[in-house]
Amino acid sequence: MSDEPGAYVYMLRCADSSYYVGSARLGLDQRVNEHNQGVYGDYTSTRRPVTLVWADHFLNITDAIAVERKIKGWSRAKKEALIRGDYDAIRDLAKRRT
Repeated sequence: MSDEPGAYVYMLRCADSSYYVGSARLGLDQRVNEHNQGVYGDYTSTRRPVTLVWADHFLNITDAIAVERKIKGWSRAKKEALIRGDYDAIRDLAKRRT
């Protein structure tokens, strides 16, 4: 899974139950391990351990980055629907509330 060309978009559940969305070019397993080791001192470094809860692969890094940015803007409920694979809920949650 980690050695495919392209890039992954992934979501981690942190120890504090928050979610982190990122992208990885050089291997998903390696990137998750780096988060758990606190390699980059980023958001997840103070919220370890983290668990991979969702990932998708893209052949083009620009597509992966676009999806990463989109998901980062989603509500918690929408992210959890994605984790469950509940695309109907994602669609419903995306509708404007009036």
